Amino acid sequence: MTIRLSPPPSTDEWSDERNSPQKSSYYDRNLRQGPALIRARKPYLVKNLAVGAGLWCFAGAVYWYTLRAVGQDEFEDVKVPDTPRQPTKSN
Repeated sequence: MTIRLSPPPSTDEWSDERNSPQKSSYYDRNLRQGPALIRARKPYLVKNLAVGAGLWCFAGAVYWYTLRAVGQDEFEDVKVPDTPRQPTKSN
């Protein structure tokens, strides 16, 4: 009994010399999503939208709070320097 080992198929994304990607079953030739990819992503759509909306609301709330907190500051403790003296011209 002889066992012949062949090399594994190429898993490289760029397989030929022209640097064109291998055909994927998830995209058509115009690189639009195919029906299989749309079906595979469908269960995660609502969850991803909910997480994205939550993150967007959190970032917006932090931004709003920061502007409100800074907007109430009077900056009375900041010393404004006097105007600098103008250099004299000597001719």
